[in-house]
Amino acid sequence: MNLWETVTGSDLTRDCKAFEARAEVLPADYRAAWEQIKAHLFPYGDFSGRNLMPILDGALGLLEETAADGQSIDDVLGADIAGFCAALAGGEGARSYRDRWRAQVNRNVARKLGRLGG
Repeated sequence: MNLWETVTGSDLTRDCKAFEARAEVLPADYRAAWEQIKAHLFPYGDFSGRNLMPILDGALGLLEETAADGQSIDDVLGADIAGFCAALAGGEGARSYRDRWRAQVNRNVARKLGRLGG
C-alpha cells in the first residue's frame, strides 16, 4: 500500500469490492449473514474502517469454509450474530468509535475547564 492509496482510501474500496465478489458465490443464507456481520461490525471500526479489514476477511473466510463443508449458518454463527461480531471485535464491551470519540471529547473538555479554573 502506498501513500496515495492510504490517503484516498482506494485500497479499502478495492478490498471491499473483493469481499463482495467473494460473498456473491455464497449460498443465500450465508450472504444474509454476511450483510448482518458487516452491519454489526461497523460500529467497532475506526474513522476509515481500516482496522476492520482483517476482521472482515477472517469472518468471510469462515463463511466460505463452512459453506464449502455444507454446514448450516445457524450451526456456524448461532442465533446471536451481534454477539459473534462483538467477540470478533474484541469481546463484549469492546470500545466502538463512538466510545473513543466520547472519551476524546471528555478529555479535551476537562483540559479546557482545567485551564479556565486554575
